[in-house]
Amino acid sequence: MTKYIFVTGGVLSSLGKGITAASVGTLLKHSGKNVGMLKIDPYINVDPGTMSPLEHGEVFVTKDGAETDLDIGNYERFLGSSYLKSSNFTTGQVYSSVIERERAGGYLGQTIQVVPHIVGEIVSRIKLAGEDHDILVVELGGTVGDIEGLPFMEAIRQMKHDEEVAGTFFIHVTLIPYIKAAGELKSKPTQHSVQELRRIGITPQMIIARSENALPKTFKKKLAMSCDVTPDSVIEALDAATIYDIPVTFLRQNILKPIAKELELGELNPDMEKWDTLVKKIVQPKEKTIVGFVGKYLELKEAYKSLTESLIHCGAHLDARVEITWVDSEEIEEKGAEALLADCDSVLVAGGFGSRGVEGKIQAIQYAREHKVPYLGICLGMQLTLVEYARNVLGLEGANSIEFDENTPHPMIYLIDNFLDQSGDTQLRTHKSPMGGTLRLGEYPCDTKEGSLLREAYHGEKTIYERHRHRYEANPTYREALEKAGMIVTGESNGLIETVEIKGHPWFLGVQFHPEFTSRLQTPNPSILAFVKASLSAE
Repeated sequence: MTKYIFVTGGVLSSLGKGITAASVGTLLKHSGKNVGMLKIDPYINVDPGTMSPLEHGEVFVTKDGAETDLDIGNYERFLGSSYLKSSNFTTGQVYSSVIERERAGGYLGQTIQVVPHIVGEIVSRIKLAGEDHDILVVELGGTVGDIEGLPFMEAIRQMKHDEEVAGTFFIHVTLIPYIKAAGELKSKPTQHSVQELRRIGITPQMIIARSENALPKTFKKKLAMSCDVTPDSVIEALDAATIYDIPVTFLRQNILKPIAKELELGELNPDMEKWDTLVKKIVQPKEKTIVGFVGKYLELKEAYKSLTESLIHCGAHLDARVEITWVDSEEIEEKGAEALLADCDSVLVAGGFGSRGVEGKIQAIQYAREHKVPYLGICLGMQLTLVEYARNVLGLEGANSIEFDENTPHPMIYLIDNFLDQSGDTQLRTHKSPMGGTLRLGEYPCDTKEGSLLREAYHGEKTIYERHRHRYEANPTYREALEKAGMIVTGESNGLIETVEIKGHPWFLGVQFHPEFTSRLQTPNPSILAFVKASLSAE
C-alpha cells in the first residue's frame, strides 16, 4: 500500500509549495524509493490549456498529452521522471466526472453532495495517482482557508483514517515575516494558519518556514511548541541562489528523519553528490554566454518556465552561466532586431499563440540567419523560420501562416484537417474547432536525418521522442523549393515536418516540438544543450 505526504500552504500564495514537494520527492527518490507526485489545483477550469500564460504561467505538457500546471514541470525536472495525466487534476475535472456519472445514472438516484460524492471522487483520484508507488507526494494548490480548497482538505483529512492507506504525513509551508521597524521575526501568521488547519481536522507534522532571515534556535523552538510539532520538524527555507539548492538545504537540516520515523521508512541516506556538483556549477560557473530570448509574454517570465530552466540545466553541465537578455518581439518591430540583439551570442525564438509580436520574431530570425548567429526556434519559432525564408530567400511576397493571415497567397504554415493522434485515432481540426482539445499534444516520434545538427545533438539517434503543443503544421507543398534554396528538413514525424536547418549556417535549428519539456537538471535536453554549446563557442 502507498504512503502519502501532503503539502499544504498557509498565510499567502507563491511560497514555494511546488519546490518543497519536488525537493522532498527528490530526496526520497535518491534514497531508493519509488516516488509519485501529484498536484491538485482548486480552480474550476478543466485544465490550464486555455488560460492566458499571463494569468497562470506556463502550461506544461505531459508525455501522454495532458495540459497541466507548471508544477508538474518542476516535479519532472527535479525527480528526472515523466509523469502522466493522473499527476494533476482540478476542481473542474472532479465536478465534470461527478456530474457525468450522475447524468448516466451512476449514483442510482442519490442526492449528489460535496460530502461524500465530490470528496469521494477526489480521494479516488489521489489513490489512482498513488498506485504502484511506495510514496506519493501530494501538493494541494491554494492557501488554507480558501473556500474552493475545502473539499480537498476534507479529502486528505479522511485519508488519515483510510484502511487502504499505509500512512500519511502532513507538511505545511508557511511564511515567517520580518518586521523591520521592530527588528523581529513573527510567528503569529503561522500559528493562525496551523489553527485553521486543525479546525478542519488536519494537524501538520512538519512546518516549512519560508523566511528572508535565518531563524534563531529559540524562535524555532517557540514555533515548534506553538504549532505542536517536534523541534526537528521545523525546517528553515530561506531564499536560495537557485531552486536546485533546496533539496540539499533540506537534507542538511535532516528533513527526512521525522518523515522516515512517522512513515516507518527505515534509515534514509540519499546520494546527492552529483546533484550537489551541478548546483555548485549553477552558482559559480566558469564561463558565460548571452542568449537573446525573443518572446511576447515577458510581463510574466513564468510563461517560459520550462525553457528558462532548461537553459540553467545546460549551463550546469557546461559549467557556464546562460545569461538571458529578454527581448520583446513587439519592441523589435519598433527598433529593429540588430539594435536589441547585437550584444547576444545567440538567438532563441520561443513559442506562442496569436499574431501579436509575430513580425518582430520574423525580424529576429532574419537577423540570426543573415549574421550567422546560432539560432534555436521552438514551435512557433520554427514555423516562422519557414515564413522568413519564404519571404526573404524564395521571394514569396505575402508568405505567412494561415494562423495570422487566412488569405495569404503562400500558406507556409497551414491547418491540416486531420492527423493521427497518440492512440492512432484520426483527429479533426478546423478553424472553427474549439481552442481546448484540438492541439497536437504529448509525445510523438521524430525521425532524424543523417548528418544533421539534430542527429548529432541526439548522439546519432535515428528516432527521438519529444512533446508537442500546437495546432498548425508546416506545409509540405513548399518543401522542395525550400530545400533547393538551402533550408533542409532534418526531422519528420509520421510525414509531418518536425525540424529544419540551413545549409552553410554555423548552427541554425527550428523544431516543431517543445524540447524544454523533457529537460532535467541531471539530463538536459540534447537539442537545447547543443544550442547552448554553439552559443558558448560563438565569436
